[in-house]
Amino acid sequence: MEIGMVGLGRMGANMARRLLAGGHRVVVANRSPGPVEEMAIEGAVPAWSWNELAQALRPPRVIWLMVPAGKPTDDMIDELAALLEPGDLLVDGGNSFYKDSLRHAEFLASRGLRFVDAGTSGGIWGRTEGYSLMVGGNADSVALVRPALETLAPGPDKGWGHVGPAGAGHFVKMIHNGIEYGLMQAYAEGFEIMRAKEEFSLDLHQVAEVWRYGSVVRSWLLDLAAAALEGDPGLSSIEGWVADSGEGRWTVAEAIDRDVPAPVITLALLMRFVSRQDESFAAKMLAALRNQFGGHEVKKAEGS
Repeated sequence: MEIGMVGLGRMGANMARRLLAGGHRVVVANRSPGPVEEMAIEGAVPAWSWNELAQALRPPRVIWLMVPAGKPTDDMIDELAALLEPGDLLVDGGNSFYKDSLRHAEFLASRGLRFVDAGTSGGIWGRTEGYSLMVGGNADSVALVRPALETLAPGPDKGWGHVGPAGAGHFVKMIHNGIEYGLMQAYAEGFEIMRAKEEFSLDLHQVAEVWRYGSVVRSWLLDLAAAALEGDPGLSSIEGWVADSGEGRWTVAEAIDRDVPAPVITLALLMRFVSRQDESFAAKMLAALRNQFGGHEVKKAEGS
């Protein structure tokens, strides 16, 4: 098939490369020209404006967006909707909030345009291993983009699925990321406990390698942990500052809205906040209270 790809960051560019390798005609566009020039060398059709992108594709057009969630996605959908014709399809493959995707689907439908939300997982490894794709939209729209989905996924019949109507794809991806938070936190805590058992002098990379085969806790995340520990056993080259993309927050908010207890995911999100504090006022307050009610010793700050 032929498909437009808008947004050529690390993930978008690698998805375009996987589509090219699968024999698709890929027209690429980006706000900055550098990535377009690079992809043109690799066989993609360059488009230097949104209008040129629309003109380079035959109706019904399929354009896949890989741009940041929120206003950048809103703006891009508005710009492209003004250039497309009834029956054309926009796919949002970014990490948009599912309620935004519901709004986008309604807006595009009012103009006779189709919309698919594709929650996309795979990161920098997706180009070689394939992407996990959680797809929302009506059946006809998904069928139109199916050849691309089968190429982007690990296999034509695995790693992707039409999970429900518009919004469902990004909803499932949101929950996926919430689960990811919990899994990552569990691994992090386990390895820290082992590192603290200094008298055993555990080789954490060795432990990770042992767990990778046959263990009930084996996973791709564990594979990545082993790779990180192999190159830097003490992780001394990085700081313990952990960002969050927003999807963990959305998952926790949804759990609260639905009265669903989600303590692991919630605490995993809060631990990311803890990682960003050079000094915790709450910890100071805890120490002060213990000193006040029990006379427990406190560790004095430097210079006091």
